[in-house]
Amino acid sequence: MAVPAYSLMDCSSSDDDSNNPNPNPNPSGNCLQNGTNSSIGTNHGHTLTVSVADINAGTQKTYNIQGSATHPHEVTLTAADFNALSTNTSIVKTSTTDDSHSHSVTVSCA
Repeated sequence: MAVPAYSLMDCSSSDDDSNNPNPNPNPSGNCLQNGTNSSIGTNHGHTLTVSVADINAGTQKTYNIQGSATHPHEVTLTAADFNALSTNTSIVKTSTTDDSHSHSVTVSCA
C-alpha cells in the first residue's frame, strides 16, 4: 500500500520555531554594538555616517551630508534622537534645503 508523500511530511520535524518563539529578538539591529545604517531619500550622492561614539555622547550634532553630490545639505540629530538610537529605534529626519530641495534621512541600527 502506498502512502502519499504529504502524509509522511506531517510526521517530519517541525519548522515552527516553537522552541524559539522569537528567533531574532532584535530585528532592528543594535546601534551601540554595530553602529548605524543611513538611507537618504531621492539620493544623488549624499552620505551620512552616525558613529557609535556620537550615539554614546548623546549630544546634539549637525552632520554635513554632501558626500559626492554637487551641493551640501545638513541633518541635525538631537539628544532625543541619540537616545532613540541607543534603544535601537530608527529615526527619520529632514535635511536642510539646498538647490531647491531637501531629503528624508532615515538612520537605523545595523
